[in-house]
Amino acid sequence: MKTERHFKLTMIIFISFFLISFNTMAQKENNNVSKKTLQWYNGHDWLNGLQLKPHRSIDKKEFARQYRANKTGWDKAFEYLRTTDLEDIGPGTFQIDGKNVYVIITEGPGKSFEQGKWESHRHYSDIQYVIKGKEWMGIEPFTSLKLTEPYDGPKDIAFYTGEGKYYIGDPEQFFIFFPQDAHRPGIKVDNDAPVKKIVIKIRTGE
Repeated sequence: MKTERHFKLTMIIFISFFLISFNTMAQKENNNVSKKTLQWYNGHDWLNGLQLKPHRSIDKKEFARQYRANKTGWDKAFEYLRTTDLEDIGPGTFQIDGKNVYVIITEGPGKSFEQGKWESHRHYSDIQYVIKGKEWMGIEPFTSLKLTEPYDGPKDIAFYTGEGKYYIGDPEQFFIFFPQDAHRPGIKVDNDAPVKKIVIKIRTGE
């Protein structure tokens, strides 16, 4: 009986600590975002009717800046997500608006943790959404990581090593990665279970 009470007390303390930590992190994320920007972001008008949840890791302030700089491109990207039968479409690269907005769809097993690399881009932001399955997605400012492969202009990519935060990507929510966000996507969760995924590349506002 005493052991059971001790276990329950331990669980209550753990859950309370988790909730406090989560709320503190959320408050820190919103500290640098104006009230007007938060109201706009949380209103979700920019989703244009898309019934998917934006992940909490998204940099709201940077998204507002990028959206204003290329509203047409972002609107086309969300419209594509809303109106396309993602279950039916096969892997490949498809243009939405030339080099301004384009789509990459992949399907197959995820990478091992060792195979996954931190990467960043200068000229494109990524909307990344898991259509089917699950994968780990890492995110961390590239300034906190060690550069391992210098920026390749034609491929718009640089690679890094280091530690970061990891979240589960699944069909319930989408992620957005901006040029300052190094990301480490595609890491398998369920052994070699196949994952179908879409990445929409939107040219960044200069």
